Amino acid sequence: MRSSESLTISAPGRVCLFGEHQDYLGLPVIPAAISLRITLTGRRRTDDRICIDLPDIRDQVDFPLTDTTYREKRDYFRSGINVMRREGFSFATGFDCSVHGNIPINSGTSSSTALITAWIQFLGLMSEQQAALSPAETARLAHLAEVVEFDEPGGMMDHYSIALGDILYLEFQPEVTARRLPASLGTFVLGDSGEPKDTIGILARVKDQVREVTGRIERKFPEFSLSTVARPALKQYRPEMTEEQFTLLEGTVENRELTVQAAQLLNAPAPDEQEFGRLLNRHQAVLRDVLRISTPQIDRMLAAALEAGAYGGKINGSGGGGCMFVYAPEHPERVARAIRESGGTTYIVDVDQGVQTTSTTAKERLRES
Repeated sequence: MRSSESLTISAPGRVCLFGEHQDYLGLPVIPAAISLRITLTGRRRTDDRICIDLPDIRDQVDFPLTDTTYREKRDYFRSGINVMRREGFSFATGFDCSVHGNIPINSGTSSSTALITAWIQFLGLMSEQQAALSPAETARLAHLAEVVEFDEPGGMMDHYSIALGDILYLEFQPEVTARRLPASLGTFVLGDSGEPKDTIGILARVKDQVREVTGRIERKFPEFSLSTVARPALKQYRPEMTEEQFTLLEGTVENRELTVQAAQLLNAPAPDEQEFGRLLNRHQAVLRDVLRISTPQIDRMLAAALEAGAYGGKINGSGGGGCMFVYAPEHPERVARAIRESGGTTYIVDVDQGVQTTSTTAKERLRES
């Protein structure tokens, strides 16, 4: 990469079609990248400073490469550099960067993961090693920088979905595998409730309880597997848990079964769209009534969208607020209007590609101006 060149990295947001609250349990998920994106553009400096302009949130980040001590929780620009250095990458100079995007922030569509994924891709190419990271390697490093580095309760779904793009069937046992599902789907409408999410609290409540009870069952019944146990068989383990834990475990297994059904449906290029919508609605029912991660506002927005002609939909992300989405291959504008009238901010989106990279020389920038 020549010093006169600038890099532009574009990364999508994502929705979780099926498998909400499953990736951190090692269970399969079906995410889809969406056509809302973050774009990071940058070039090398002649000194060691990292200068990043964030006009969308009216902020700036400025620090030297010699000081990557964290100043705050989720200090992603510094964590990206620290993780890359541990992985053998080095940086001779700093960078000037700017970041723009239209992914809703703190709303369950993975704006922070899109940012850190774009940053990791940028750092790989701008390092002394000039490494063009594979999508899977980008996802792995982004997960280290966002989740592992700050000891946060999250899985790898977001990072793989954003790095690879399209619709994926992700499995995490015995290792991470990603399979693209060939279904060609129509339009979705994303609705932002404007309610702040309690990501850490909800993840901790659901994740910790399910992990605690499954660990207890596995110690007493070594044949038990959360990946294969059928819902009717859970009754034999009922004495090992509280009422709330049993309810959460039963909902987790039902979500796993719905995800497998959806993968079979989406393995066809032209799936039954009405059945796809019905499966989304069934997933939402479990998230609302069993895992209790939906909100009255999200429920109102979903009901209005279905009344306006959407085929199905669900809350998106960890829950407790944030976004919902509906599948609306017909009349998406009408569906979006119904969601807005229920108090949401709307975005009409399609399934999109993963992280993309373009480079521009100084001469090309001069011609464009």
